[in-house]
Amino acid sequence: MDWFFELDEKNQEFVKQFILSSGSLKHLAEEYGVSYPTVRLWVNQLIYKIENEDRNNGDFEEQILGMAKANQISLETAREIIERYHKENNIL
Repeated sequence: MDWFFELDEKNQEFVKQFILSSGSLKHLAEEYGVSYPTVRLWVNQLIYKIENEDRNNGDFEEQILGMAKANQISLETAREIIERYHKENNIL
């Protein structure tokens, strides 16, 4: 769930309120004093951020494994790089 910590405080709070409102966009719109389409836009933006974060993590690992397949680095080195990357970025 490292994507959550990549969000700014405002978006983290929005996710919290989303969960506490049982996912009701109508309720969130009332709570924030905005229209339903505005809340829907916020949710779409969060979805994009989360998907992008997941995609970026996969791209890095693919690049490292590609280097190992091309014999640019050893498989052991690739494993160590990926493990360190996961540890430094709190990825399970």
